[in-house]
Amino acid sequence: MSVNEQSVGRVYPPTAPYVVSAAKIREFAEAVGAGDPAHVDPAAARALGYRDVIAPPTFAVLIAQQCDAQFVADPQMGVDFSRVVHGQQTFVHHRPLTAGDEVIGVLHVDAVKVVAGNAMVTTRTELTVAGEPVCTSTSMLVVRGEQP
Repeated sequence: MSVNEQSVGRVYPPTAPYVVSAAKIREFAEAVGAGDPAHVDPAAARALGYRDVIAPPTFAVLIAQQCDAQFVADPQMGVDFSRVVHGQQTFVHHRPLTAGDEVIGVLHVDAVKVVAGNAMVTTRTELTVAGEPVCTSTSMLVVRGEQP
């Protein structure tokens, strides 16, 4: 079964809140080599005007990929996860993710394009905290077609 091209325009329900913790920010910052003190030192973050430590910009992928999982797991979409390759990821930040944030994600299916039997699926995840935009994450997943 190939990806359901009729899924363009679909919007999934909001996710359960993802609570951003200082510990998760620290782990992520260490894993990606982000050395800004504002990622691990609350005093450094407060000196920059934030209430607590802030996440590196790519931290948003942790939440966005949980949202993408809704699409991948949806049987109506026809996605065989064993054939999925992550093609591209972009972020537009409205403000940094901060320890203590409770982030809600809403996934939108913006495009499905089939090229040479492979489906390129573009999703957009709107991340909000208390109804305010925090980050827009756009992802392109390639679902490889079956080879004859």
